[in-house]
Amino acid sequence: MKRSNLTPTIPRRHGFTLTEVLLVLAILGVIAAMVIPNLIGQQKVALVRQTKVNISGFEQIAKQYAVAHDGDFPADVNLMLNPGQSADGKPMAPFAEKVPKDAWNQPLTYQYPNTKSAIDKPAIWSSGPNKQNEEGAGDDINNWTE
Repeated sequence: MKRSNLTPTIPRRHGFTLTEVLLVLAILGVIAAMVIPNLIGQQKVALVRQTKVNISGFEQIAKQYAVAHDGDFPADVNLMLNPGQSADGKPMAPFAEKVPKDAWNQPLTYQYPNTKSAIDKPAIWSSGPNKQNEEGAGDDINNWTE
């Protein structure tokens, strides 16, 4: 009996080499390095915009109170939460259930009479990203400056 010189063939595995995997990871790292800083900057912009919307909404609540009270804005934020009774003695519904918060979950600050600007409307501001009330200055977001 004659033996064959053929050796059995082992099937080759198909897959990626280590070099190919490392190259793909390097490319993904470069892309992430370019994209992530832009996303972080956009998040801060979005939080500031959301806070401005909340301030505007709070200002509208104060205006609704003023319409119901002969044009007088409330001197205290608690008057919007618990307005008391109307002229005919009936209890009034609150204009807001709670003090609105900014995008960093801090309550907005309300002041009337307004000592921050010459405009005859309430001063409303957020403590801003640093969460430190700087009376509308610093990184605070307010309704009297653009």
